[in-house]
Amino acid sequence: MLGNFSFGDYFKREAIQYAHTFVTKVLGIPNDRLVFTVFEDDDEAYNAWLEIPGVRPEQILRMGEKTNFWMMGDVGPCGPTSELHYDYGPEFCTCGDPGCSVALDNDCQRWLEIWNLVFMQYDQRSDGTRIPLPKPGVDTGMGLERITSVLQGTRSNYDTDLFLPLMERVQQLLGHTEEEKARHLVSYRVIADHGRAAAFLIADGVIPGNEGRSYVLRMIIRRAIRFGRKASFTTPFLGKIADVVIDRMGSYYPELRTNRELILRILAQEEERFQETLSVGLSRLEEVIEGLTKRGEKVLPGEEAFRLWDTYGFPREMTLDIVRERGLAVDWAGFEAAMEEQRARARAAWEAQVERTVQDVYRWVAQRGVRTEFVGYDHLAYRGKVCAIIFENRIVEQAEEGMEVEVVLDRTPFYAKAGGQVGGSRTDHRPKWRRSGNGCPAACPGVQRPRRKGYLRDDRRRRGGGGKGRSPVPLGRHAQPYRHAPPPQGAAGDPGRARSTGRLSGGSGPPALRLHPLRSPDP
Repeated sequence: MLGNFSFGDYFKREAIQYAHTFVTKVLGIPNDRLVFTVFEDDDEAYNAWLEIPGVRPEQILRMGEKTNFWMMGDVGPCGPTSELHYDYGPEFCTCGDPGCSVALDNDCQRWLEIWNLVFMQYDQRSDGTRIPLPKPGVDTGMGLERITSVLQGTRSNYDTDLFLPLMERVQQLLGHTEEEKARHLVSYRVIADHGRAAAFLIADGVIPGNEGRSYVLRMIIRRAIRFGRKASFTTPFLGKIADVVIDRMGSYYPELRTNRELILRILAQEEERFQETLSVGLSRLEEVIEGLTKRGEKVLPGEEAFRLWDTYGFPREMTLDIVRERGLAVDWAGFEAAMEEQRARARAAWEAQVERTVQDVYRWVAQRGVRTEFVGYDHLAYRGKVCAIIFENRIVEQAEEGMEVEVVLDRTPFYAKAGGQVGGSRTDHRPKWRRSGNGCPAACPGVQRPRRKGYLRDDRRRRGGGGKGRSPVPLGRHAQPYRHAPPPQGAAGDPGRARSTGRLSGGSGPPALRLHPLRSPDP
């Protein structure tokens, strides 16, 4: 898109004059081959066109909001537009209407919109009112391919020198005759268009991926590959198309030449990655479509579309493309239902895996003879050893500042939640953690024990390894865990000790809660 902008500077009159001067004087398009449209209520734009010498009233058409009013969305900047249309002549009329005109808005091929002036004049509010902007602006754009086709006297963008060299390269690579090229013309055009777009996107720093513009690039590449297969390509080809783009346009866009190696490498990687997916997915989709055709059905079942996406990695956009080409539709509601079922299965599998992982961790601790002795009947405060630290279902050697961990102690005055009773906790009503002695303070909001038969008393029910009458793990995975703060610099103390208040001593050195007797890799 070729364009220029004005923010609070020139407005309708100047923008219209600039557009007419550029099109007629610089590009040399005759004035009598042009038709201008304005929004039906926009007298300012209408009069601006009428002021230009040579522009006749019959060349200026007032159009409705559907065609000549631009809005960013339901709310926000908006305003009337003015368009420039090129007239190919009555011999190119495809609508057959005796009064053939741009005003009919019927997609007649006689007319081609080449320029659009957007006058951002209002701010639309949620109640539908439009408030004038304090500084109106102009957003103007001309289609590069469209104006090139007009200047080169062609009826199609693909017959201009922007695309012909790319399509000639495709023909050379395939060894097609002119007749074979004509039979695969759509594929030729898709490869040329998408190959050029991919080269520019990569040169601009976009890498194929699964989100945002990265996903757009991936789909552009994959669509080009699919149409390449339809045109009989059996080996990677997009890099060879990109070479032509770089050679022909690199002098105007130097980033193409600078990034040539990157462009070719990424295209080769994407083609290699997608070839197997495409082959298997297309084969499966063809089988399904053939079955639908035999049964006289017109809708691809949602579960089949989902299976292509989930099992074969076949993009849903590509499924839609192919199905549309066959005159069919896709049951997207069924697709979403199948996806939700799969999500439910995945959640259940994940929870089962977590269950097994937590059970393994607690079993590992118990097998090493760790038992937590409850001393709360006789002591409200007690010092105990930190026997194990569990972080995200793994045994770790130390807990850094900010980590939420489970701590296994050899003795504790905290009562573990059990039998419907509330577990012990440390309560501190002050806004900051209180340091005691030479320790590393930690919040201890709650204590739970795994039940003897293996489950915690909470909704998520994680397995544990409790011993007879005792729990080796005073904090459950989903109980409210410790959160500790760094120790004072240069503090001295006994590493790995715990006080009943829940403040964990850390000794001197980095702010970390350290493991005392057990050191082992993850179970």
